Amino acid sequence: MSALFDNTPPRKNTYSFKWQKYQGKDIIPAWVADTEFRCAQPILDTLSAQIEHGNMGYILPAHHQGAINAVVRWLKDKHNWDIDPSWLVWTPGVVPAFNVACKAYCEAGDKVLIQTPNYPPLLAAPKLNGLERVDIGTVIETSQDNNGNTVQRYTIDFEALEREAADPKCKLFILCNPMNPVGSVLTQSEIDRIAAICNKNNVTLCSDEIHCDLILEPGKSHIPAGREAALAENSITLMAASKTFNVAGLGTSFAIIPNAKLRQAFTSAAAGIVPWVTVLGLAATEAAFTLCDDWHQAQLSYLRENRNKVFNAINQIEGLNMLKADATFLAWVDASGLNVDNVLNWAEEKGVGPSPGVDFHKADHFRINFGCSSAMLDDILSRLAK
Repeated sequence: MSALFDNTPPRKNTYSFKWQKYQGKDIIPAWVADTEFRCAQPILDTLSAQIEHGNMGYILPAHHQGAINAVVRWLKDKHNWDIDPSWLVWTPGVVPAFNVACKAYCEAGDKVLIQTPNYPPLLAAPKLNGLERVDIGTVIETSQDNNGNTVQRYTIDFEALEREAADPKCKLFILCNPMNPVGSVLTQSEIDRIAAICNKNNVTLCSDEIHCDLILEPGKSHIPAGREAALAENSITLMAASKTFNVAGLGTSFAIIPNAKLRQAFTSAAAGIVPWVTVLGLAATEAAFTLCDDWHQAQLSYLRENRNKVFNAINQIEGLNMLKADATFLAWVDASGLNVDNVLNWAEEKGVGPSPGVDFHKADHFRINFGCSSAMLDDILSRLAK
C-alpha cells in the first residue's frame, strides 16, 4: 500500500495553509501539522455520497448515531477504553476545546500549567482567556534498553510540575500526549504521577491526545487520560480523527468527559460561542473510525520509515541533533549547534520551511513535518544537508 503515500496530490494553488506561506518561492513547506497524503478512499467515498445527497442542513452531533458509534468502537478497539456515549462532547477542533476548558475550569487571574515546548495555540490559550500561563519544562531522560544501549527521551519536568501545582491559583493543567513537538508517549508511571499531582492539588487535567493514533515506536502504547481510574473524574480527554486521517480541514473533534459536573461546566462555557461540528466532519469521522483500519496500519508503517530516515539524516548534519520520536509525524530538531542567530532563516536559505522553534518557546530548535511522500522527504533532507 506504500503507493498510496508515495503518490500525494499536489497542493500548490489549493489555498493550503501550509503551502501558501512559501507560494512562489523555492522553499518546501514542512511546518503545519497536516500530512500530504490523500485521504483513505472510504472517507472520500463517504463524503462524495453526502454531497451527492444534496442537502447540507443542520445536523445536531448528538443525533449522529453513526459517528457516535464509530468513536465508541474505535476507542474500544484501539485503546481498550469502554466509554459511555453520554461522555462525548463534539467540538470543532481541539484548539477551541482547550480554550473552552480554560473558561470552564478557571476564573480571571487563575493560573494554567502548560508543558513546554508546545505548539503555539496551546501556549496562547491562557492569556486569551485572562489567565496566567505557568510553563512546565521538558527534560531529557537517559536510560538503558534491554540490549544495554543508551536511550534518551523527552519527558515532563515533574519536579517543576509538583512545585507549581501546589499554588492554589493553579486550576488547570493542559497536557499534550503524545507530546507535540517532542513526540514522546507518556508511560504508565508518568500518567500515575500526573494523576497524583493533579488530584492532590485540585488541578483539573485537560489532555490533548490528538496524535494518539500515530504511535510509531514498537512496544509503545497510548494511555488515554480518561481511561485511568485516578483521572476519570478529574479530566477531559481531547481526541479527533483529524491528524491520523488528514481531515483536519473539516473541523471535527470530540472531548470525552466522564464526570457529569465537569461535562456540564464544559458545555456551558461553550454555549453560544462554539458552533456545532459540520455534517461532513461527522461523516468523515464515522468512515475513518469504521472503514479505514488497514489504511491506518499502512500509514503507520510508512511514517515509521520516514521517521527513521529523518532521524538518521538529521543526526549526520553538523550542528543538528534530534531524538527519535515515539509518535506523531513531527521531528523536533535541536539546532543549537549551528551557532546561528536565526535557525529558521538558516533552514529557509537551504530551501526548507520548518516550524520555527521560537513559536514553541525554544528558539534554537525547529520542527519538521515528515508526513509526506518519501520523495518529498528526501528532497527536504538533501537540502538541509547542503
